[in-house]
Amino acid sequence: MLFEKHINKYYLKYWFFFAIGIIALIAVDVAQTFIPRFLGKIVDDNNQLVVDLEELGTIIGWIMLCAVIMFIGRCIWRLTIFRASTNIAAHIRREMFEKAERLSATYYHETKVGNIMNWFTSDIEEISDFFGWGTVMIIDAVFLSASVLISMFSLNLWMSLLAIIPIALIVVWGALVDKIMTEKWELRQSEFDKLYDFSQENFSGIRVIKSFVKQNKEIHTFAKIARRNQEVNVNFVRLHVIFDVTIEIILLLEMAFLLGFGGWFVYASVTLNPIVIFGQEVHLTIGELIEFVGYIDLIIWPMIALGQIVSMRSRAKGSLRRIGAFLDTPEDIVNPVNGNRLENCRGEIEFRDFSFAYPGYDARKVKNVSLVIKPGEHVGVVGKIGSGKTTLSNSLLRLYNVEKGSIFIDGVDIMDCDIPSLRDAIAYAPQDNFLFSDKVENNIAFATENVDHEKVVEAAKFADVHDNIVGFTKGYETVSGERGVTLSGGQKQRISIARAFYKDAPILIMDDCVSAVDVKTEETILHNIKEARAGKTTLLVASRVSSVRQMDRIIVMHSGNLVAFGSHDELMQTCPLYQRMVYLQELEKEVEGGAR
Repeated sequence: MLFEKHINKYYLKYWFFFAIGIIALIAVDVAQTFIPRFLGKIVDDNNQLVVDLEELGTIIGWIMLCAVIMFIGRCIWRLTIFRASTNIAAHIRREMFEKAERLSATYYHETKVGNIMNWFTSDIEEISDFFGWGTVMIIDAVFLSASVLISMFSLNLWMSLLAIIPIALIVVWGALVDKIMTEKWELRQSEFDKLYDFSQENFSGIRVIKSFVKQNKEIHTFAKIARRNQEVNVNFVRLHVIFDVTIEIILLLEMAFLLGFGGWFVYASVTLNPIVIFGQEVHLTIGELIEFVGYIDLIIWPMIALGQIVSMRSRAKGSLRRIGAFLDTPEDIVNPVNGNRLENCRGEIEFRDFSFAYPGYDARKVKNVSLVIKPGEHVGVVGKIGSGKTTLSNSLLRLYNVEKGSIFIDGVDIMDCDIPSLRDAIAYAPQDNFLFSDKVENNIAFATENVDHEKVVEAAKFADVHDNIVGFTKGYETVSGERGVTLSGGQKQRISIARAFYKDAPILIMDDCVSAVDVKTEETILHNIKEARAGKTTLLVASRVSSVRQMDRIIVMHSGNLVAFGSHDELMQTCPLYQRMVYLQELEKEVEGGAR
């Protein structure tokens, strides 16, 4: 069996199913061993011209009873053991999913999606198979083998001793191969991770590949990865086949060996010249030989199962090691014990000498920022690309750990806040405008369990996307496709804004969410923010000054530093950088107007 801290608890949870299944399996194993005995008795008792029909009927009745026990027992162990293995796989997958949700963004920057998907599919299936068929094979290998060996030794000592030799060879062979197969399985899964990840990345970036006419290049790269995957798989399968074939050869040689010696013992007994071994005469009848052949036929399966267990356990052990490493991954973002819940949040935000560097990088993206955003204030954030605008706004969501005492919401340090309540108080429209492959209505109402259609329409009108949606063939029932592939960039952006507005949170963060819309639509959205978000804190990150000039105050960032913080009029008088940004963007408009 497999014993590891992440699965030991499931033995206790499903002990009843395993117990009932194992009892039924043992009953089937024991019932099977009686059939060769009955067949041998039929041959020995009826090898004359006179047939005792009454005794023959009794023996056939016992055989039928064994068949009924085997049928019922097999139904029971399939229903219990396989149910337990399926449930265990579901529990492990759920535990992994919950772990995946708790891991920070840093982990996903360092770990490829293909690896994770392979753990959730192939590796869990291997563990499920081991709990299911592996349990059956182990019980058969132990109890059916034991039951058959006991019957064999009670029938004929010397024939049984001859039968033990291949069993010992199989056990030794399995022990030698186990470690090698585990290593080769882990290598196979690792190569499959690469294949899975490359495929996923290409499907996601298919537009880019086609637009740059790089299909052939990607096909050749895929072929190299696939060939390496093929080599590793063939090596693993080759070892697996060699292992199985070796066991088959041993078992067939055993059968031929025993039939030869058994026939010799029967012939010697019939001719009244019994063979003497170590001073003991060996007697064997035709019925006993048939009975012994029946036992040999029965023991072939547990011997094959013993070989398959080695291979299956090696695969499951390798998969469990990978899953265990994932579940043991340290969690960067940990909810504080007895954290302060943000209830009735007013929306006050304070940065106190806030600095931040992304994990794994020494350079700070934000440096010594100190400012206070009042409750209900509408604040714009502008600056060049890489100036720290997104880092400043995203830090409020605590997607990364920040220095304690550097960010406060309503006077509470976010490092001491209950994370679910913190994120519940903030609505977020991200820069990448991610949409789920679902109905447009469900995408907008993502923040709640129950969809309020009227509120969805209100949110769509806020983002000035309602007219576009009703123009779709199915309206709000339209499926957006994976990552919103069926929608234009502006439509995705506005639906993302509508989703954030629908949440109706005390704090709204819009990260460069109006860059893909025209000026008129932008003006409509900005007007709606001023009207619909009155009295609620709103942060609008933008690249264009025109997007934030109507905000109550504006944060100007440059190279991670806070350059200025004030209204548009104040900044036009006091901040040269802001003045230059305004001048350059107005000049750009004039040039574009002249070009027309």
